[in-house]
Amino acid sequence: MRLSTVILPIHRWAEGQKIWRRAEDLGFHAAYTYDHLSWRSFRDEPWFGAVPTLTAAATATERIRLGTLVTSPNFRHPVTLAKELLSVDDVSQGRLTVGIGVGGVGFDATALGQEEWSPKQRADRFDEFLPLLDELLTNDAVTREGTYYSAVEARNIPGCVQRPRVPFYVAATGPRGLRLAAQYGQGWVTYGDPRGPADVPVNQAPAVIAAQLAKLSAACEAQGRDVGELEKMLLQGSTAEKPLASLDAFVDWAGTYRELGITELVIHWPVPDSIFANDLAVFERIATEGLAQLG
Repeated sequence: MRLSTVILPIHRWAEGQKIWRRAEDLGFHAAYTYDHLSWRSFRDEPWFGAVPTLTAAATATERIRLGTLVTSPNFRHPVTLAKELLSVDDVSQGRLTVGIGVGGVGFDATALGQEEWSPKQRADRFDEFLPLLDELLTNDAVTREGTYYSAVEARNIPGCVQRPRVPFYVAATGPRGLRLAAQYGQGWVTYGDPRGPADVPVNQAPAVIAAQLAKLSAACEAQGRDVGELEKMLLQGSTAEKPLASLDAFVDWAGTYRELGITELVIHWPVPDSIFANDLAVFERIATEGLAQLG
C-alpha cells in the first residue's frame, strides 16, 4: 500500500513550494492537487491553477509523483489539456499521474457560461473526452470529429516521457465510468458513496468501497482485463471516518482498506480553519510511521 497527499492550490508559491518539498521529505508516494477554478468554502479565498502549480512543484521536487485529483471536462478540452499534461510530464521527468473524472456540479460547472450539465450529459461528454485525450497523448497527430470534442491535425510532439502516455487514474462509481476505467485506466479513484458520502455511518463506509471494488472487477472482466493491473485509490475526507485524528486511528483505517484491496490512500494536507484542519504534527507522524505500523 502507498500513502499520498492532496495539497490544495491555495498558497502563494513562496510558501506553497515549502509544502510540496516537505511532502517529498516526508516520503509520500505522490502529491496531488485539485483541478478546479474555485472550490466549496474556498471560493472567496486564494485558489491557483492546477497545471501551473504542478509545473512549479515539478521544479521544486525531485522524486515525488505529482498529479491532478481530478481533472474533468467541466472547463477543459482534450486538445489543450493534452498539451499541458505532456508539458508537465516533461518538466517533471516522467512523474505525472492524471487523475480524471466526469466532473460535477458547483462553480466549475457554470463558470464558462454554460448551463449545468445533467449526470447523463456529463457522462456523454466523458465518453468522448477520455478516449480523445488518450489518443492525443499517444500519437503525434490526431484528427477526430466528435459530438462534443474534436481535434484537427492536433500535434503532440515529442509525446510523453512516460510511454505510451502518462497514467490515467479514473474516478468512477457508475457503470459507464467504470467501463472507461477498465478500458483506459492504470488506476481507479473513489472517495466513498457519491450520493451522500458524509452521511454514510462509519461502520458502513468499508462496505460501500467493497461494493465499488466488486463492480470495478466486473467491469474489467467485461473488457477482458485483469483488475489486478489497476491501482485502487481511496481519497480520504468525504466520509464520517476520522483517520487523521491519531496515528492509531489512521492505522486502523488503513488496515481496513488494505484488506479490501485499496493500494493507495490519499490524505489531505492540513489547512487551518477549514474542513481539513487536522493537527500537522499528527499528520507528519502518520506520513512517516503510519504504513509501517500495518506490518
